[in-house]
Amino acid sequence: MIGFGSAKTRARQRFALAKAASLPAGAWHLVGNLSQIQRDEAALGWLLAMYRFDRYRPAKVGAPAVLQLPEGCDADRLLAMAAGEYLTRDLINTPAADMGPDQLEAAFLELAARFGARAKVVKGDDLLEQNFPMIHAVGRASPRAPRLMDLHWGNSGPSLTLVGKGVCFDTGGLNIKPSTGMLLMKKDMGGAATVMGLAQMIMQLGLPVRLRVIVAAVENVIAGNALKPKDILTSRKGLTVEVNDTDAEGRLVLGDALALATETPTDVLISMATLTGAARVAVGPDLAPYYTDDAGMAAALESGAVAAFDPVWRLPFHTPYEHIIEPGIADLDNAPGWGFAGSVTAALFLRRFADHPRYMHFDIYGHAPADLPARPKGGVGQGARAILAGLPAMLGL
Repeated sequence: MIGFGSAKTRARQRFALAKAASLPAGAWHLVGNLSQIQRDEAALGWLLAMYRFDRYRPAKVGAPAVLQLPEGCDADRLLAMAAGEYLTRDLINTPAADMGPDQLEAAFLELAARFGARAKVVKGDDLLEQNFPMIHAVGRASPRAPRLMDLHWGNSGPSLTLVGKGVCFDTGGLNIKPSTGMLLMKKDMGGAATVMGLAQMIMQLGLPVRLRVIVAAVENVIAGNALKPKDILTSRKGLTVEVNDTDAEGRLVLGDALALATETPTDVLISMATLTGAARVAVGPDLAPYYTDDAGMAAALESGAVAAFDPVWRLPFHTPYEHIIEPGIADLDNAPGWGFAGSVTAALFLRRFADHPRYMHFDIYGHAPADLPARPKGGVGQGARAILAGLPAMLGL
């Protein structure tokens, strides 16, 4: 290796050495006075750079350039992180025609079976019978039935519950998006894809935790029985919600999923969702914005983000904005027409359903708009590696 760059230039580009993964076939190794974190970054970046989404067009690649494991690197951990990220990218990159609720369920059940986890699925009108009314209301217009998926793994240790938004395609519903606004909506299940990728990392590494993963999978489409503006829904938690925008559906399905998650005690509760455009305006596509009231969890995550090369940024659960999401006619408003702090008010909405002192919510983008080292254009996991690295401090592992 020649020329690793200065600290200033490295700060401008994560995984710069990942470009070396396109070198000619052969066995390559790093030479130089690198710190352990620099060796870890190089090895992980190399693995992530090898990703190809070739389901519809086989990649024309020859024999790969292989990086010899740098000194001090944990091969099992690096491979687990890469495998989880590959799963997330594959799920997000697959078009909605081939990644609807049925296919997302199949991927969820395959993940559970591969690691010996227990899984349960509630779908269609059974959602009403088992009291998931908001998930049903959002997804009932689609011929591909809405569903809630629930995975349990591990029999001892502290408990961790992950909740993911799985909107497999989002037209906006009757508050229909413009055509340009739908172009990336196959990625609206990015929260589900990310928690599934994180779950794979945790299970593949055999972490001593009791893991639960809950995914609400729906399509938000248009039909005669679609959810309508100004409808009022009674949620699983008993809170009533006035629907002022059918295109703010993600927080509705997450509301029921979070209510379920808190019915059983858990040490840490984390939700992931491609929830608001406001978060993208605030921090752009590269950072994973997150919310928590627990300073210790925030510190653990921030430390993990540095160690795992997975940048995050804390935004506030600003309680004085609570009145903005209270419409008067119902307990909550899913889309207040305030015009400010859209990601914050969405997070406050979810907090009403989470009702947990150690709750953390991520409002991610789930898409790389351009090719970068170790991260080709398309679906991408955000926050998962940071959480993985922060779990020992969060859970006392």
